[in-house]
Amino acid sequence: MFPTPIQNYSLKVNIGYRLLLLFTLIIWLLPLVAVMLTSMRTFDDVLAGNYWTFPEETATIANYTAVFEGGKMGRFFLNSLIITLPTVIGTLFLSSLAGYSLAMHRFKLNLLVFAMFIAGNFVPYQILMIPVRNISIDMGVYNTHIGLIIFHIAFQTGFCTFFLRNFIKELPFELIEAARADGATEWTIYRKIILPLIVPALAALGVLEFTFIWNDYFWALVLTQGDTVKPITVGLDVLRGQWTTSWNLVSAGSVVAALPPVIMFFILQKQFIQGLTFGAVKG
Repeated sequence: MFPTPIQNYSLKVNIGYRLLLLFTLIIWLLPLVAVMLTSMRTFDDVLAGNYWTFPEETATIANYTAVFEGGKMGRFFLNSLIITLPTVIGTLFLSSLAGYSLAMHRFKLNLLVFAMFIAGNFVPYQILMIPVRNISIDMGVYNTHIGLIIFHIAFQTGFCTFFLRNFIKELPFELIEAARADGATEWTIYRKIILPLIVPALAALGVLEFTFIWNDYFWALVLTQGDTVKPITVGLDVLRGQWTTSWNLVSAGSVVAALPPVIMFFILQKQFIQGLTFGAVKG
């Protein structure tokens, strides 16, 4: 029923597995290493074509300083925070309410409503580009922080509800029945019983949603115009010159843009793993 652990296979299979794993890891890390090395190079070193060797001349501090001084990266970084943090909080709040209701409340069309949440995740977002842009213009939220926040909450709530509903479904229903018998309201049950029990799931979703929204490029490009609202993913384009591109500065800006999701993961690493592995082992 379950796959055989790799340790139980022959020595040749174990060696082949580890070599393949090492090769895959190297291939996956190569672009990241190249970006890190380029972010430390001088412009002349980049022009010399030294992409994979250690920089002959380093300008790490100068590159990262130049990104924030002349590239408006500080403003773009702040825009990403303004968009991402409220979106993550709003998405987790709404999806936890919806997930609790779909998991614990028995009503007609429960499965249909749940299926609608799931179906929304399968709609190709490219076909929604023009309608969403027109709606945001008609509502007066085009090129605003609130417009991107509302959009991301609407699109991410379906996936989060699907995740949390299944998580809450695994909780003992007797807890809910006992609380109701003691006279607790639904809001009290949600706040004092459900939320503390689903903290690992919320942490796992928080990391995923923070990464998804922070790294969004497509919708940030569609729904913003000008530097006042652009998040950092779109704002990296300002580091490109009119005639030449300082790839050392672009790489430094890319590293800065990638840091928050990485930091978020390491802060919530324990809860993230707990949320993903909940219910994986019986007993």
